[in-house]
Amino acid sequence: MKKIIAFAGSNSKNSINHQLIEAVSQLVQNVEVEIINLRDYPAVIYGIDEEQENGYPDKIIELNEKLKEAQGYIISTPEHNGSMPAFFKNAIDWLSRIEKSVLNDLPTVFLSTSPGPRGASSAGSHLAAIMPYRGTKVIGYHSVGSFNEKVIEGKLIEGEDKVAIEKLIDELLNEI
Repeated sequence: MKKIIAFAGSNSKNSINHQLIEAVSQLVQNVEVEIINLRDYPAVIYGIDEEQENGYPDKIIELNEKLKEAQGYIISTPEHNGSMPAFFKNAIDWLSRIEKSVLNDLPTVFLSTSPGPRGASSAGSHLAAIMPYRGTKVIGYHSVGSFNEKVIEGKLIEGEDKVAIEKLIDELLNEI
């Protein structure tokens, strides 16, 4: 069976982006979805000196191997000061040193959300814009603003966001 790996680029134990991943994963049919928690793959901040002196962190090697199990990805990012969190960027930086193609040239749907109406759109659109240069086939990106009004009891409510995300999921499934 084909597999999608889904995760949030957050290290918060109460991440609403992780909650969005859980809600969106319920929309995927006929494909295994494995939700991973990026918090399980911590790493020291990337730097060339760190890499040369200590090599790749074991947890990043483990994450790289896990990502190879998928035929596609669903990733949601929070926004810190207008961009993706340093925690998430650090994982991308390390992964890009192991493999030129961070996400194995596979189809990926990017999402973002926040409690506010913009839905972390600066971070999400930035992520979707840079990842093709890191080996990602971007299927599309969607921002879910006002998270607490759109995800109720773990489910994405009916409306424009759900329709847009379902369309992206259909496109992702067609690619894998």
